[in-house]
Amino acid sequence: MLSRVAENLYWFSRYVRRAENTARLVGVSGQLQLDMPRAARFDWRPLIDTVGAGDVFAKLYPDSDEQASEADVMRFLMIDERNPLSLRGSVRHAREIVRTIRETLPQEVWEAVNDIHLYIDAQGERSVGRRYRLEFVNRVIDGCLRVSGLLTANVSRGIGYQFLRLGTALEQADMTTRIIDAGAAGIVRARVAENAEAFNAMQWMSVLRSLAALQMYRRHVKQRVTPELALRFLLQNDEFPRSVLFCLSRARGILPSMPERKAVGKALEVSVALVRDADAAKLGDDPCDFMDRIQVSLGALHAVVHEAYFKV
Repeated sequence: MLSRVAENLYWFSRYVRRAENTARLVGVSGQLQLDMPRAARFDWRPLIDTVGAGDVFAKLYPDSDEQASEADVMRFLMIDERNPLSLRGSVRHAREIVRTIRETLPQEVWEAVNDIHLYIDAQGERSVGRRYRLEFVNRVIDGCLRVSGLLTANVSRGIGYQFLRLGTALEQADMTTRIIDAGAAGIVRARVAENAEAFNAMQWMSVLRSLAALQMYRRHVKQRVTPELALRFLLQNDEFPRSVLFCLSRARGILPSMPERKAVGKALEVSVALVRDADAAKLGDDPCDFMDRIQVSLGALHAVVHEAYFKV
């Protein structure tokens, strides 16, 4: 397989999963708004910082300060064409990639991606407001899951499929840490000190819901939601498909089916060890710095993958 095609498949799967999880990240705020009482105060800026787009946001919205408005943040994350990390941007990139390699993937994949693209163009503007936002993000999530299902069911298990799987695994690991980061960064703040603990528990429940993990958490953990237990589940559970350790273990299982590159295996083991050895009890109060460390490690892993497989 040409390295160009392999790279396109890898990035296509990453962009599809990124779009899904950006929608889920926006859904964190929507779920919290439904759950929280009027006494809660929302701070929207952590959502921008979580996706690493603070500089881009400051440039595009110079009038927004640290207390960025909900409308500006939602527009930036969801539909702003000037933001390459927006939900719309991710879908556009995925669409452009699949358009150039349509002979490699089933026709239904192109149709499904194009359907998401057209839906965002038609309904994106009104989704900035609260009334239609959850409906919008749920439709995008369903569309991305449809694409993932088509890839799983209809693509031959050759080397191209392995690059699709590798991209999906690394992107999901990264986005899980970012959604954890958003929840832990304090999107919701209590106006009264005695409400802080209750608000914190509700915030972590919303993080679990945003990753479709709440029911599986209850099945595996069988205890009330706490920061420590939620972190341990989302980082280290080896049976839940969106946990960071599960995604990295999946990537480890993919490598034997690909051309051998020892540097990739070594970089992957660094990330696996970092997650596996994490002490959730110590991270529960403020896991943001550790999430940043995982994201840096995953970024280094991606760089090694690019150097090993795609650089000509």
